[in-house]
Amino acid sequence: MVKSVITSKGQTTLPKSVRQALGVKTGDRVRYVILDNEVRILPVRPIGRLFGVLKHDAPPVKLEDMERAIAEEACEE
Repeated sequence: MVKSVITSKGQTTLPKSVRQALGVKTGDRVRYVILDNEVRILPVRPIGRLFGVLKHDAPPVKLEDMERAIAEEACEE
């Protein structure tokens, strides 16, 4: 079990093992989720870190093709 102290301002330092487990570093943000009298700490991932997560091997789709596909689906309903 990992512990830390709460200061008079209500602040605490996340121990190194917790920071490593969350994959956070200086300047990163965390979110606190309170659920059933427990607090969960979740890392907030900037949207920029998502770039390249999804792999797509086909050529890019043109905007006109996307709009046509949306229009076709809308007509079928």
